[in-house]
Order: sequence, then structure tokens, then C-alpha cells
Amino acid sequence: MVNQIAAKPGFEGYDLIGDVHGCGATLAALLEKLGYRQRSGVYRHPRRRVIFLGDLIDRGPRIRLAVTIARRMVEAGEAQIVMGNHEYNALAYTHPAPPGSHKRWLREHTPRHNRIIQDTLAQYRDHTNEWEDTLAWFKTIPLFIEQDGMRVVHACWDNALIANFKRDHPDGCLDDAFLVASTDPSTQAFRILDRLTRGSHLPLPDNIAIHSGDGFTRRSFRTHFWAASPQCWGDVAFQPDNLPGDLEQRPLSQEERSTLSYYGPDEPPLFIGHYWCEGIPALPTANIACLDYSAVKYGRLVAYRWQGEEKLNADHFVWIQVDREEQSVLNTVVDDDD
Repeated sequence: MVNQIAAKPGFEGYDLIGDVHGCGATLAALLEKLGYRQRSGVYRHPRRRVIFLGDLIDRGPRIRLAVTIARRMVEAGEAQIVMGNHEYNALAYTHPAPPGSHKRWLREHTPRHNRIIQDTLAQYRDHTNEWEDTLAWFKTIPLFIEQDGMRVVHACWDNALIANFKRDHPDGCLDDAFLVASTDPSTQAFRILDRLTRGSHLPLPDNIAIHSGDGFTRRSFRTHFWAASPQCWGDVAFQPDNLPGDLEQRPLSQEERSTLSYYGPDEPPLFIGHYWCEGIPALPTANIACLDYSAVKYGRLVAYRWQGEEKLNADHFVWIQVDREEQSVLNTVVDDDD
């Protein structure tokens, strides 16, 4: 692999930042810790750029601040961003369903969906023009980035699905037709969007649910995509909560195995968010870093300082512990698509 970073005079690399979820003050503190300083209303670094991993919005107390910081950096050329499932959810939630549909909105306004976006809508309630402009900006955010020998996606890199998407969307961005199609589970658009922004998950047996200490209840579990030959559920489970009972030893069926993506150890370094990790940041493999460490659940807002290395180094993680005054308390019941 050619190290293109080294070929750029004076440029040291990228600082990849995980799910912010409205912790805007903590984002500002992390940027300061990374050496970025505000000039003309934009955080800038003389030798580095930021890549945000999506999920700027929902749940936290300073959502508008988080969006403003990130957007100003992106528009000034100081940062890039990939779309998270929460930006996608906002687009679908506010987009009318096509004529003849049985529903009014692409993402129905159910009590569960309303709860997920309620903090965002509340904080933009007196700023309706700003909210409309923010939604328009969300549409310009690509689903993935592949450059300088690295890859970035919110939840899961699937080579086949990304190649399929790139054929019609070479800029990596969705359009209105794709947005509409992506809300129909029978379409390829749904499979692409769901896998890249939400990852894969397997349903739990009937009448079994995971009740975690933060108020979440799930009837499926999130799976990772770097096990070469997984044999049982425990080989692919990727979430803070343990599987109930002896389900980690439950054998993977051939059908279940066929639904999983796989990212091999010889592929380029990959950066993801989405998975609500806990504790001290660590690398799941030598070429994959997850940067979502539950910032909005009194966790850490995490960055990885990448300088072109093919083998990632846990010493390159930088983080800010999120203060309890920075966030809202979560006490909702959600499914894995949120």
C-alpha cells in the first residue's frame, strides 16, 4: 500500500472522531486537546484534518453546537464526515412518503421514533430555518470515505454493497430516489443503507431480550464483521451487554453466517463508530478502530490520530471523558436500527 499521507508536504494525517450525539461542548474540548484552534469561527489545525464518523445529533444537550462545529469545519475544508444512522433517520423522518403510500412519512412518527429524535427537534424548535438548512446539508454527506490508504464508514464496510452503491452514486451520497427506496426492506437500497449505517445484527430467540443498565432493551444483538470463520454467536457479538444465558455458545447456522459481512486483515485500515463501546479504547483488530465509546452515556468522546500507518496503534487514541452536565439521561427502549 502506498502511503499517500507522506506525499503531502506538511500534512501529518487525520483525526477521526466518533459519535458525538449532541455533546457539543465536549467536542470543542476534544478539538482543543488535539491542537485545533478557532479562527474565523472554524476549528483549524496547521497540519491535520478531522473526519467525523457520523451521529452528530440526537440525545445530547448541545446538538446545534455539535452540528455547527462539524459543518463549519467541513465547509471550510478542515474536515470531512460520513453519514450516521441518526442523520439518515432525520432525513427519513422529515421526508414525506410518496403518493399512494400507506404512511405519511418515510420514517413513521411512532412513539419510539419520536423519542429518538425529540431532543434534536426540541433544540431546533426555535430555529426552523436552521433545521431545514441542516437537513439539506445532511443530504450532502457521503455514506463512506476511501482515500489516502484508509476507509471510513459509520457501522460496517461491505465491499460488495459499496461497489453496488458506487455504480450509481460515485460521490458516495444518497439522492431522494435512493432515500425513498431505502425505507423499503425489500430493496437493495435498504440493504446498502442498513448495513453501512447500522451494521448487521441477529435476532434473539422468541421471548428473550437484552435489558441493559442504561435503559435499552434489545431483541437482537449487534454483530461485528472481522471474524474469518465464526462458529457461534459469541464469535461475532459486538456490544457492551453479554448475551443472556448460554447464547454465546449457540452455534451459528449457515443462514445466519451468510448474512454477515467480512473485513479481512489484509484490507486497508478502517474506522467505524456506532457500537456503543465502553471502557478504555482498544483495537478489535490491527486494521480496524471503533471510535464510539458512548459519549452521551457518561462515556468518552474518542479520536484516533492516524498518520498513514497500515497497522493501527492503540496509543493513537485520544479522548475526553464526558461530564454529566454535558448530556441528557437516556431512559428509552429502542431496537437496533436506532
